[in-house]
Amino acid sequence: MTSDKHFRAVAIKPSISSPILDARDIIISSDRALDENAPAVVIFTSGTTGAPKGAVMRRAFIFDCALEVADHYQLDQDDVVLHVLPVHHATGVGINFFPSLVSGSRIEFRSGGFDEKQMWERWKQGATDPRKRLTIFSGVPTIYMRMRRYYQNKLRKLPADGIAKYVAGARQFRACLCGTSALPQPLNDFWKSIMQKPILQRYGATEFGAIFKMRLGDNDVPEGSVGEIASGVDVRLSEGDEGEVLVKSPHMFSKYLRDPEGTARAHDPDGYFRSGDIARRDGKYYYIIGRASLDIIKSGGYKISALDVERELLSLPYVAEAMVVGVPDEEYGQRVAALISLQEGEMPTGLLRMNSGAKHVLTIDALRRDLRERLAGYKLPTLLRIADGELPKTATGKVQKKILGPRYFPADHHELPKVQKWVARSTLAKL
Repeated sequence: MTSDKHFRAVAIKPSISSPILDARDIIISSDRALDENAPAVVIFTSGTTGAPKGAVMRRAFIFDCALEVADHYQLDQDDVVLHVLPVHHATGVGINFFPSLVSGSRIEFRSGGFDEKQMWERWKQGATDPRKRLTIFSGVPTIYMRMRRYYQNKLRKLPADGIAKYVAGARQFRACLCGTSALPQPLNDFWKSIMQKPILQRYGATEFGAIFKMRLGDNDVPEGSVGEIASGVDVRLSEGDEGEVLVKSPHMFSKYLRDPEGTARAHDPDGYFRSGDIARRDGKYYYIIGRASLDIIKSGGYKISALDVERELLSLPYVAEAMVVGVPDEEYGQRVAALISLQEGEMPTGLLRMNSGAKHVLTIDALRRDLRERLAGYKLPTLLRIADGELPKTATGKVQKKILGPRYFPADHHELPKVQKWVARSTLAKL
């Protein structure tokens, strides 16, 4: 129950320098068409590889893109969208907000920081009370990871009838979406077993929106794929079937705010936007390999996808989160370095060693041994650091490798006791 005592009226002073228009001076004309290429909204990028940039979006982005997304996910007035993402971000506004508005769907906002316990409780309410039902949920890998952890640590310890109510909450949705970064396959497998349907993954960027599609009920999309090219979008890979993703889209941004040089650098000579992401194509399906500047590690003459290594790390039951980066090395060019957080209560004692006589820690030898059947030898991490708690992230749930890599694996990392280094052991032949 709430009452007047829970609220307080606050006078807000004018905060704009322009004079306020009188309503009598505003004319709305049904005969005058607005320029769909004129600036409409500025959405800032997430700043994964540097400072956030203001992407100026055209009017067509707001309406046409919203209609396309609404049609793709078959949104209508019977849908209830649970909105937990920042509305200043491309996903929060372009995927969750505008499409719901144009389709007449109801939007339920959750304020404050994300709380996995509260989210599970809200899901359960939707399954037990028809007035609080939910049909669409959109998250990021961090959200799905935290909710899985809460389920494993808390909910699965409940009696069977108690667990069933929460599982029913997860199964009420017509669709659950995931964006901003790839959903690790082990995490996707967990939710598929709970929801009895896969989470629909999106790939896109603030500058051009979502360019690949995975339709509701499409069970033919291979594991790890972001789907096929969306209609009306022109996508090239710089090296044929593998390379940088180059994009032309009807929903492209018009420019970076007050940055004409940056806008020019972001396009190739043919006018394609240079995404900076590396992908490969297999038939009609596309797979994201990683960020060209961050996720491609050059070690000992090999090119290694950091995302491939992260995916296999996350398949280990005792790894909750993983970040893999290349660390400069005189011998190899770069070393494969892994920063991980451990899954509570999932560490086999055989993988642990005593640290300072008190604390058990995972050894890099044990980790490499578990990965050996999953990864080629040259892809195995040679540097390991265990994070205390969850990995730091942006407001949109992204791990900023450009910042965290040097922070956890600095130039003097060999002097840090928290960084474990694997050294190849050579065996001399017996005479």
